[in-house]
Amino acid sequence: MSQPNATPGDLVRLKPMLRSLKLPTIGAECEKVARQCASERVDHLGYLLRVCELELIERERKAATRRLKAARFPALKTLGEFAFAAQPAIPEHLLRELSRCEYIDKRENILLVGASGTGKTHLATSLAVEACQRGKRVRFVRVTELITSLLEARDQHQLARLKGQLSKLDLLVLDELGYVPASKVGAELLFDVISTSYERTSLIVTTNLPFERWTEVLLDASLTAAALDRLTHRCHIVETGSESYRLKEAKRRRGGDGLNRERRASSTGLVDESRVAERSSPVDEASSSR
Repeated sequence: MSQPNATPGDLVRLKPMLRSLKLPTIGAECEKVARQCASERVDHLGYLLRVCELELIERERKAATRRLKAARFPALKTLGEFAFAAQPAIPEHLLRELSRCEYIDKRENILLVGASGTGKTHLATSLAVEACQRGKRVRFVRVTELITSLLEARDQHQLARLKGQLSKLDLLVLDELGYVPASKVGAELLFDVISTSYERTSLIVTTNLPFERWTEVLLDASLTAAALDRLTHRCHIVETGSESYRLKEAKRRRGGDGLNRERRASSTGLVDESRVAERSSPVDEASSSR
């Protein structure tokens, strides 16, 4: 590509055209890329390719940001931040495979089952964030909040509108099913969301309850059986265990804090002499007796 002969007047006319065509990145980068291509002797098609690539990259970055915002995550999490080593019962290889989002293309579900504090919400959020990055439309919502929204929409004659919004999603995350029982009407509305999503929208559900206890939330045995039938038909079930990682971490920190306090006290001569004697080794005692 030869040195460009564009005049200031050419650029003045070009910038509004690019804005009208909604190509802001090309407008911002065209002069710099033109100089680079001229110095590297890149032809005109090569120049066009470079500026179009920049436009597409920036558009996808902005689109991913919009998808993350629309998903309404309480906090952004990634699988890289998850302490798999501290939770060996969780199959890391399966979670890594699921992060490729092929389950969404197949309209499959994920159920994360385990006690509170075992990482269910972190894992669900991580998978959903990855889905946003890969161009999927995602919504994250706690089950109690969803039921409240459904009830309010029904009372305001907006239920069809809300259900229509949910039906456009590629992935819906239902967090914390099982912590609070639903009302009869709320359970029916929640079942309707699950039923409508069947083989249309992938669901990720986190729950602290084994399946046989889901009637505590949905209240009706038939409704519970129907919901589980739809959720588990094409589903990846991940058990996160029964021991809370948060509780283990809290105990570890308390233990470390206690040891640090003891060390500080020892360095200032404030440790009880009897406690020091109790930790004396047999070798120390023998040497002292001699």
